[in-house]
Amino acid sequence: MKQKFSTCACTLTLLSLALASAWAQEIPGGAVEPAGRPPGGKLERVEILGKQASDNDLRRRSQIAKQVYGREELEKYGDNNVADVLKRLPGITMQGNAPRMRGLGSGYTLILLNGDPAPPGFALDQLDPAQVERIEVSKGPTANQSAQAVAGSINIILKDAPKVSQRDLRVGVGYTVDRPTVSGSFTLGEKWDGFSLSLPVSFFQWRNRNDSIAWRNAPGLDGQASLVRQQGETLVYGQGINIGPRLNWRISDDETLTWQSFLQKGMWNNQTAYQNQVLAGNPALEDDGEFRGGWQSARSNLQWVNHFSTIERLELKAGVSNSKGSFDGQTVRLGAPQRRTVSDTADQSITQAGNYSRLLNTEHNLTAGWDLEWRKREETRAVTEKGVPLLSDFEGQPFAARIARQALYVQDEWEINPQWSTYLGVRSEQIVSESDGIAAALRNTSNVLTPMVHLNYKLDAAGRDLIRASITRSYKAPDLSALMARPTISSQFSDTSKANTEQSPDRTGNPALLPELATGLDIAFEKYLPAGGLISVGVFYRKVDDLIRSVTGLQSVAWSTVPRWVSQPLNFSRATTQGLELEIKGRGGELVPALFDAKLPLNLRGSVNFYHSNVEALPAPNNRLDGQQPWSGNFGFDYRMSAMGGMPVVMGGNLAFTPGYTTRQTLSQTLDQSRSRSVDLFAQFIVSPKLSARVSVNNLAPLDSESLTQTSDGYSTSSLRSGRSSLNFGVEIKL
Repeated sequence: MKQKFSTCACTLTLLSLALASAWAQEIPGGAVEPAGRPPGGKLERVEILGKQASDNDLRRRSQIAKQVYGREELEKYGDNNVADVLKRLPGITMQGNAPRMRGLGSGYTLILLNGDPAPPGFALDQLDPAQVERIEVSKGPTANQSAQAVAGSINIILKDAPKVSQRDLRVGVGYTVDRPTVSGSFTLGEKWDGFSLSLPVSFFQWRNRNDSIAWRNAPGLDGQASLVRQQGETLVYGQGINIGPRLNWRISDDETLTWQSFLQKGMWNNQTAYQNQVLAGNPALEDDGEFRGGWQSARSNLQWVNHFSTIERLELKAGVSNSKGSFDGQTVRLGAPQRRTVSDTADQSITQAGNYSRLLNTEHNLTAGWDLEWRKREETRAVTEKGVPLLSDFEGQPFAARIARQALYVQDEWEINPQWSTYLGVRSEQIVSESDGIAAALRNTSNVLTPMVHLNYKLDAAGRDLIRASITRSYKAPDLSALMARPTISSQFSDTSKANTEQSPDRTGNPALLPELATGLDIAFEKYLPAGGLISVGVFYRKVDDLIRSVTGLQSVAWSTVPRWVSQPLNFSRATTQGLELEIKGRGGELVPALFDAKLPLNLRGSVNFYHSNVEALPAPNNRLDGQQPWSGNFGFDYRMSAMGGMPVVMGGNLAFTPGYTTRQTLSQTLDQSRSRSVDLFAQFIVSPKLSARVSVNNLAPLDSESLTQTSDGYSTSSLRSGRSSLNFGVEIKL
């Protein structure tokens, strides 16, 4: 499969280059665009602005519903990583370090890096904001990008090579628990005749401690009722490095070649200790443990763009990525080693894509292209219990899964008249998945057709009042790890000759998983205020088929002589989700003139989102999609003032909040989750145009988080996790 894929990609690339050469020879020499056109930019109507386009300008002029956040927003709080930036953006919540849009899980949100799907192993919490030019959040898919965006997409656009020499240094110190951590980044930028180079390098550390108390009322080792109180302490720490070189070659006014690479590498450690208080019966207990590992994610892309004339453009690009991960964990009971797990994973991918754009007339910009991807994940794992292989048929055996995508698309950006514009697109994808293990290989083929219509109506000639509507089709492909049928045995019931419990199931993948398909409707009103403010109101609806959910059931399995409870992902049901999204931002005097003077340098922003969903296979109430809160709120401000000596100081804060809610996960199990709250404060001291200092506090006055899982047979597990604040101080120097 890999050989066929590579041959196809090379053939398309060579054919495209040959066509490009032929077109270039036929284009008259006088048809040349101005030299100032951005390389790699799409063909579009030029709008003359007196200054650089703001985030709101880019958002207003977009053909699809999109939120844009540039350097000002990225630099505001002095965050050490992009994950902390995302948690403050409207409509985005974080589950761990994975972003969720519209309350849906991370798999429903497409993460893009420079417009292409992020490589396996890519970690937002280890990406320095100093390496990012802007973040674009889109509410619906487009034909020229992957349609795996049921909830939407987050496009992380890395910094371009500079137009002038650049030397930026940023160093920081943070404190969360028991000792400080350091971070820093340095960006080198150079420009020569026709060439420009950007070399950002960043280093980061993290250190945190999770304190928890769990109550487990469940069948014990003897199958009888038991109750235990378990107090745990987990120390988490690690460090890593990012490098993202970019080289631009301006071959001519119409032709550019860009090389962009990205490398993340790091290591981590977890140390966990428990204090158990047995209150009844013979409960299964968690063991102390020490776990360590590392990861490496590398990606390299090459992009060639040629503008043959003022109306024609060809883009070709290809990329490779290679990600590796390692894990070594040892549990201990009463000082004696118990279970040791050693595993290695490797993810590889090859991509090749291209598109041809032509401005048919002053109204139509037509683009046609293709997108090819081949991904493979290989995993080896060995688990021993007191030195003896836990599952002799599985331990040390290689498992692998592969996905190949072939997509063709066409799109038309159509200016119908000064008030109406539309984006019409259709994308056809074939997805072939394969899974190998100790059993026979399993192969699935799915075909997904994703039509997309985005319609915009300007209520006024300047386009400051907009109505947007979209009807789209999108999908969510299963993770490669979910396709692997390798079992993971419950750590509390490791004796496979005996039964386990529904509360402590074994786990395995499912090679037969199909993609989830979603049909969506979005309608929004956007009002752009004269002084730069914005008010937006939107509603959305999604119908999801072949919903994937992990389901726990009693099964006869190959690794045990008795039936075992097993959690396995299945195409479980159909579902619907809908919501209301409100957003407002701008100067205080423009938004609330009765309270604030128009000249007051105070910026306000806020968003409130309401969600509702139904999973058909489960009875109401609370048969919502996993992890979708009923509503969320996000509110922030920043204020610029002059301190002693006239030094400018910018101060601000942000509050993110979600309420507690209940989710019916299966017919026999429910999950209660408590409210969450995050309060962030910052102050920036601008010493000079080349020197600034910043201090920030994340998660001030933290809330403890609680969860309660209950099953229909009366058993339950509850946990209480302590929240923790972090303090950060940083200095930025432009050399």
